[in-house]
Amino acid sequence: MSSHILMAFEFDGTGSAKALAQNDILKSINSDKTAWVHLDANHSETRLWLETEFSNLDPFVLQALLEDETRPRITETNEGVLIILRGANLNDNSQPEDMVSIRLWVTKTGIISLRKRRLKAILDIEKSFSDGKGPTNTSEFICILIDRLFKRMEPIIATLDERTDNIEENIINNPSTKHREEIVDIRRKAIIFRRYMVPQRDAIINLRNNNLSWFDNSNMKSILESINHVTRFIEDLDAIRERAQIVKDELSNILSDKLNRNMYLLSVIAAIFLPLGFLTGLLGVNIGGIPGVDNNYSFGFFCGILFVIVMIQIYIFKKNKWF
Repeated sequence: MSSHILMAFEFDGTGSAKALAQNDILKSINSDKTAWVHLDANHSETRLWLETEFSNLDPFVLQALLEDETRPRITETNEGVLIILRGANLNDNSQPEDMVSIRLWVTKTGIISLRKRRLKAILDIEKSFSDGKGPTNTSEFICILIDRLFKRMEPIIATLDERTDNIEENIINNPSTKHREEIVDIRRKAIIFRRYMVPQRDAIINLRNNNLSWFDNSNMKSILESINHVTRFIEDLDAIRERAQIVKDELSNILSDKLNRNMYLLSVIAAIFLPLGFLTGLLGVNIGGIPGVDNNYSFGFFCGILFVIVMIQIYIFKKNKWF
């Protein structure tokens, strides 16, 4: 099979599927049997192959399938439905919030999907065929794909929530400026995930409201469950973002209080030594008339006076509750 065609299957209607050769793809998609072809959108031959094999494909749909930047959306036409969704980036050396798009053109019996980066949810569906638990038609394929996208997303959001809990506990026991970077990272990820989850929810709601003729009641129930999942994810992301902001404010308050206490202590120490510095400076001038110059006990006497002054200051500070 050509490198621009990543996989192609013909569903047998029981949860399994057979791999298709390149020459059999168009015939299978145009038949009564359900077929799926998955393409590499980055490959130079993909556009030409689509234009050649699917010459009746709407140019608008073709452009949407191949464009560089996409946002989740679902657009229905007379021939089928254009579906663009995103899933967490679980590839090696990648950040989950750098979400991967999957673009699909779906009709009653045919599925054309394209990706620019590998998406684990697609690999899950491929594996489900070998287990005999794959989709049996296009509507079930969409439901399973959406479900797998959210199943892959759930542990990531749970991790963000757990990180927030850990920081809340840590700043109580050991507040530190290093926690600020982690809080900012959590808020950044929550904001990015939410940026894609909201239009994804709207797209799935749109899919449910379209009442496609080839979607049965079980498919609609599955879509409704997915809407509940994505709505809960959005609520969790909102909560994580708000909690992270509260934790950040609390950390700033704790660090500010700590700094104020340190500055206050330094101010008290400076206030105690202010008169001592004045007296030692006054007696340290190198001019005549300094008392006690000729007395061998004057230094000890002077130190005693300074000690008494310090004790008096401490008494006054404590009485006035200055420390």
